[in-house]
Amino acid sequence: MSMEKIIIAGFGGQGVLSLGQFIAYAALYENKAVTWLPSYGPEMRGGTANCSVVVDDTEVASPIIAVPDTLIAMNKPSLDKFKNKVRPGGLIIVNSSLISDKVERTDVTTIYVPANELAHEAGNDKTANIVVLGAYMKYSNLFPREVMLSTIEKVFHAKPKVIPVNQKAFDIGYGL
Repeated sequence: MSMEKIIIAGFGGQGVLSLGQFIAYAALYENKAVTWLPSYGPEMRGGTANCSVVVDDTEVASPIIAVPDTLIAMNKPSLDKFKNKVRPGGLIIVNSSLISDKVERTDVTTIYVPANELAHEAGNDKTANIVVLGAYMKYSNLFPREVMLSTIEKVFHAKPKVIPVNQKAFDIGYGL
């Protein structure tokens, strides 16, 4: 596995930091080196939030990402801020529930995920981030589906009632 550099961005309250943590936990469970670096405004909900996740087989020297391999944009301001930083050949995942714009770059793969609608279909509107996580894992092949389903169980072990809906949301995203 080569180093994977991911920026996840959106509004506070959309679960962007949690989404990054899920990837980081999966990396730890798979004995990979990982960094997770959050960045957010002073607002608890509605402000901007983003995080950087770097996963590699060997030690990660810095959590700072200048040129990400992947951008997960949960809202338009985040897409506008980071879309031109993604490396050529990289991946951009767009929450098309909140972003109607199309990415004009032809040197990246862009996946449009109606995450809010699919989260509602999964049974919990708060799982849009997990839907996007599923889509990201499908298109990146960073970790197998089974690893992520197990990670969901481990992360939510204290709240077992939310495990099935989150696994369903993941599978909906993974099935795109």
